Parts: sequence; structure tokens; C-alpha cells
Amino acid sequence: MRLGFVLGEMATGLRRNFTMSVAVVLVTMVSLFFFGTGLLVQKQVGILKGEWYDRVQVSIFLCGDTSLSERCPGGAITDAQRDALREQLQADPRVERVYYESQQQALENFREQSTPAVTDNLTADQLPESFRIRLIDPQQYRELSADYETAAGVEEVPDQRAILQPLFTVLDVATNIALGLAALMLLCSMMLVSTTIRLTAFSRRRETTIMRLVGASRALIQLPFVLEGVVASLIGGLLASGALWAMVNFGVSRLQNRPGFTTRLIDTSDVLTQTGPVIIVVGVVFAIIASLFSLRRWLKV
Repeated sequence: MRLGFVLGEMATGLRRNFTMSVAVVLVTMVSLFFFGTGLLVQKQVGILKGEWYDRVQVSIFLCGDTSLSERCPGGAITDAQRDALREQLQADPRVERVYYESQQQALENFREQSTPAVTDNLTADQLPESFRIRLIDPQQYRELSADYETAAGVEEVPDQRAILQPLFTVLDVATNIALGLAALMLLCSMMLVSTTIRLTAFSRRRETTIMRLVGASRALIQLPFVLEGVVASLIGGLLASGALWAMVNFGVSRLQNRPGFTTRLIDTSDVLTQTGPVIIVVGVVFAIIASLFSLRRWLKV
């Protein structure tokens, strides 16, 4: 009987404030959509960092005749130093594979990646020879760099991951902006839910007064109002999850299916199993908090 009463009161409140309830649903949907987008972008940035950092090789540039570094006081690396360094790298348990790139190979590779205007006047002796190293665990880059940057015949061990850092900085900023907008929209949603519940409580203050006089508990009086906010936010969360699923399925997945595109992207399973449930729970919790806060004034026992 109590369950039927609570559900009936909730339905009555939604009908009386239909326009406000629709507004709550729409605002909640937009705010949770932004929040979910921020979570998906954050996840994608993590995937890209893992994949792209793994593809970055460690480069050990060797001293040459034109080296001006203080680490090359004796000029170009000797054959004995080069062979000793190669053997040391091949025996290093952190190293998966070692590639040697001569000055001529460096010039050819540079020509493939650059325009003729840049490479026409470039000669092989202007480029350093190097060892290209693939690590078993890319996270050990700093330790390996510290071990070899002072080795005889080594001019430099540059941090190639720094090349990718500006891109990830931009992506992190975009994520923070999306999450900031989501927080602002969630605040607006909470305020709208609170206003709607207050209007409903004010319009039914006579009924709630009678219920208190006949001994109804505070929880029984509050529950229909709280459920109104929860239902509206739940619908908004489901709509936001559907919008995220459509964005990923018809946008991101098509990019993933393009020929030659090998980078892993987020997919619909990330929305259905992770982001979707999270934003629905967040929406419901925020609705409960907003409802209980707004009822403190109108439903004091």
C-alpha cells in the first residue's frame, strides 16, 4: 500500500510539473553528455599515450667528426667504442632489439621524410650515426638513458617522448574543458531539480501537512519528491548514454574502420560498460542530493 501511494504521488508530481520535468531531463542529458565526453576523451588520451609511447624508439646518437658537444672531446667515435657499445646494448636485459643507423642511412631516411628544399644541400657527414633501440618495457626509458648518455663515444640520448608531449598537453586541456563544462552543467541541473522539487512541495504543502499530522514518517513524505528528481535524472542519463553511444558508433568507429588506420580508438563497449553506467549513477546521486537539500525548508517536521 505504501509503495502504491509513493508511486502514485510521484506520478502526480511529474504530471503537475511536466514542463519543468522535461527541462530537468534535457539539462541533465546535456550536462551528463559533456561529462561522459570528458571521460571518453580522457580514456582515449590514455590509449594514445600507451600506444604512441610504445612506438617511440630510444635513439643513441654517436659522436661524429662535426660533433661540437663537450661529450665528444676526442672527435668521432672509434670502431672499438662502437662495437663495445653495441655489445653492451645487445646484452642489456631491458633491450628487445638494437638497430644501427649509419650516416648514409640517416640521410636517406631524412630525405624520405622531408622535402627536397630541405635536403638538397645536406650531406651524410652532417648527420650523426646512431643506435635505435626498442625496449621491452618503454617505461624504462629514463633509466636506460641515464646509463648510456655518459658512455664513451655517445653524443646524446634525446627524449623523443618530449615530441609527443605538446599533443598530449592539448588533449589534456580539451579534456579539462569538457569536464569543466560538465561540472557547470551538472550544477545547473542540480539547481533546476531543486527548484522543481520546491515548487512541487509548495503546491502540495497542504497534503504534506495532513500527512505529518496523521503520523507519516519524514521518509515517507520525502520519498515521492525525491523519486521525481531521480526519475527525471535517470531519463536524462539514459538519453546522454544513448547520445554518447551514437557519437562513438557513427563517428569514432567509422574512423577506426578506415584503411591504413591502425591506432586503437574507444568503441561502443567503453560507453556501455564504463562511461554510460558512471554518468547514470552520477546523475541519480546528484538528483538525490538536490532533492533532499531542497526539501529541508518545506518538509520540516
